[in-house]
Formats: sequence, structure tokens, C-alpha cells
Amino acid sequence: MIDILFDVIGMSGTGLVVGAFFMLQLGKAAPESLTYNLMNLSGAILLLISLCYNFNLASFVIELFWIAASIIGLVKYFKAKDAIAT
Repeated sequence: MIDILFDVIGMSGTGLVVGAFFMLQLGKAAPESLTYNLMNLSGAILLLISLCYNFNLASFVIELFWIAASIIGLVKYFKAKDAIAT
């Protein structure tokens, strides 16, 4: 049963990351948008959680970089939003 739970968590993360990429390619999201970066961050975190159960070093490392890139995108988003507000 626990195997299924971590598979669902991992597949949910995959859905978010791939969905964000498809939205970007279809012009439904911009790379600097909140939606795109939150989908990538959430997806990478869910994949990281699933990798704690079914560990794979290469996948774990790429998810860490994906999280870092998403955080950079979110920081840039909020800095730009603050610059517009002032």
C-alpha cells in the first residue's frame, strides 16, 4: 500500500512538471509567471518526496536543481511585482 502512495505522489509531481512545460509551449503560461514557477516547484517537491522512498541519485539531484530554478523564478516574480507596486 505504501508503494502505491509514493507512486501517486511521484506521478502527481510528474504531472505538474510536465503540465507546466506543456502550458509554456502552448502559450498558456509565461516562464516568469507565478503559475509556471509554482507548478514546477510543487512538482519537483512531490518528485523529491517520492524519491525518498524509491531513491535514485540522478533523479534526486535533478529535482534539487529544479527546485532551485523554481525558487529563483519565484524570487524574480516577487521582486518584479514589488518594483511595479512602488
